[in-house]
Amino acid sequence: MTQSTQVNRRIVLASRPHGAPTPENFRLEEQALPTPAQGEVLLRAVYLSLDPYMRGRMSDGPSYAEPVALGAVMVGATVSRVVASKHEKFAEGDWVLANSGWQDYAISDGSDLMPLGTAPKAPSYALGILGMPGFTAYMGLLDIGKPKEGETLVVAAATGPVGATVGQIAKIKGCRVVGVAGGAEKCRYAVEVQGFDACIDHHAHDFAEQLAQACPQGIDIYYENVGGKVFDAVLPLLNTKARIPVCGLIANYNATALQPGPDRLALLMSTILVKRLTVQGFIIFDDYAPRYPEFNADMQKWLANEQITYREDRVVGLANAPEAFMGLLQGRNFGKLVIQVGPEEQ
Repeated sequence: MTQSTQVNRRIVLASRPHGAPTPENFRLEEQALPTPAQGEVLLRAVYLSLDPYMRGRMSDGPSYAEPVALGAVMVGATVSRVVASKHEKFAEGDWVLANSGWQDYAISDGSDLMPLGTAPKAPSYALGILGMPGFTAYMGLLDIGKPKEGETLVVAAATGPVGATVGQIAKIKGCRVVGVAGGAEKCRYAVEVQGFDACIDHHAHDFAEQLAQACPQGIDIYYENVGGKVFDAVLPLLNTKARIPVCGLIANYNATALQPGPDRLALLMSTILVKRLTVQGFIIFDDYAPRYPEFNADMQKWLANEQITYREDRVVGLANAPEAFMGLLQGRNFGKLVIQVGPEEQ
């Protein structure tokens, strides 16, 4: 975890993956420490967020955001400290939320920074429950899912930062919550700690049957962040006028061809028509940025009242980011995946 005061380590995109990323797609480089000009700050990363969307940015296909260029630093949100400042709004030692990527140091003109104060209680929370994943869960569920008391919600990746938050907010709103996770340990955690009513292991040979048994009244809201076989099992269980917020499709991110088996498009479209489903994708800060204060106020209250629990999966060392990221796409993380790049103290 040692950070030099003279050298900036950075992990760049060395090549574009075909299918699942491999270590060869990343390269660790070193360069001289950058110097801020007038109106700029020098940032030192303390925590780096690893998120599934980064897989899409490694490819050069059409998407909602520009791909990472070959040889460029991998994208990512960081919680950083201001090391040096020539900007009137930031002082040395300040904590900020930045988008400085997979590197020790970065220069910013301040326009992309969110101040976190001089002594935040849990700085890394700005990358998870109080940041993009928590905000994604909140807006997707409440604005698109529109939960009502007594309804049944299903969410996959149930112990991940988005899925865990979706399920716990749905419980606050009076829903029956069924999670889907990989393995018995994660399923136990979803029920015993997060308070879900049930959680089904998607590795089970009879997964679809178990999901149907856990949803005897059907499914009113399916929060889609995985896709694949989970959605295949959910589709026949959807009730009339069910809502499906779509924030991710992690099961398909490494795909190089269409899924095997029959063409599902006709079945999907007929189900949307017959059951009058609402299916809506969203990009959180593109679509909902002005509503962040609303989210932050509610989430701070729920955390203070212990109505929501939060779990981090913290990996130490920037050099370990590629391996941790590859594990994330395989579901090996347990909670919000965060890389501790450097020490908290200046």
